[in-house]
Amino acid sequence: MTDTNHNIEYSDFLKVDIRVGTVIDAQEFPEAKRPAIKLWVDFGPDIGVKKSSAQITQLYKTGDLLGRQVMGVVNFPEKQIGKFMSQALILGFTDPDGYISLAAPDHPCPNGSRLH
Repeated sequence: MTDTNHNIEYSDFLKVDIRVGTVIDAQEFPEAKRPAIKLWVDFGPDIGVKKSSAQITQLYKTGDLLGRQVMGVVNFPEKQIGKFMSQALILGFTDPDGYISLAAPDHPCPNGSRLH
């Protein structure tokens, strides 16, 4: 049952700019406080490449991420994480073991496509 106190307007949903992009680089991030991987994601010609730090080391290796499509919020302010500036929030879901499983389309989509 949905709690009506948490309902949002459609205009609120539109404020969160969620796009699909392709991982073009992934590097280990050993200096992060919590295990993470640094990602460079191509969100298409209008948005470009954005960097992100993702705590996904339990399920993913850097080499396995190259060419993979992911979903990310591209309109958050930049966030300093150690010496790395994160420019997007890569989205995922918690699996039964508490690890993050990346959210992604199940068919290829053009980079920059918006979530509807």
